[in-house]
Amino acid sequence: MKFIVTINNNSYEVEVERGKATIAGTNESAIGTVHQVGGAKLESPVIVAQPVAQTNGVGEPLKAPLPGVILDIKITQGARVKNGNVLFILEAMKMENDIKATKDGVVTQILVTKGALVSTNDVLAVIE
Repeated sequence: MKFIVTINNNSYEVEVERGKATIAGTNESAIGTVHQVGGAKLESPVIVAQPVAQTNGVGEPLKAPLPGVILDIKITQGARVKNGNVLFILEAMKMENDIKATKDGVVTQILVTKGALVSTNDVLAVIE
């Protein structure tokens, strides 16, 4: 099946093998839409990406080293971490990447959610 995916006013044609993909969820405030080629617009926009939250300016930001999707969050806000602890699992180019703490401290903010699409240098968390 072919779909037209629109993200930030840019359209992309995507082909998906029947039975190999599912729509994870929909949300009226999503920033992208999906249309089936030769078919009607889906009932509501598909969640394509979620905006990354802003830091409060306190502590050291932990940034995404490359663009990808957050597969798992291994910590909670308020957790004490040590330099080198795995905090996030980021999927990029079909590979899972461990995103590790860059210093000892306490996680004061988590700025992404599981499934979020992030760009290089987006702040994932803040460690104080």
